[in-house]
Amino acid sequence: MAEPLPALVENSLEVAWEYLDRSGEIADPYKTAEFLLKNIQTQILKGETRKLMLSNRAIEAHQRRPHLVA
Repeated sequence: MAEPLPALVENSLEVAWEYLDRSGEIADPYKTAEFLLKNIQTQILKGETRKLMLSNRAIEAHQRRPHLVA
């Protein structure tokens, strides 16, 4: 049985967040959470429903985006 949509979003976001947090890649928690959520939502709208694929693609997109250095 497929995971319910809210759980899929939550679980995918959690996996991506935990990875980025452990690797020290979260400079701004609010912006990071917003970015990951939007990325995961966009993927789901395009038909992706695999939790790890959603998480991994969100992580990769976050790592590719330019970060401001303070």
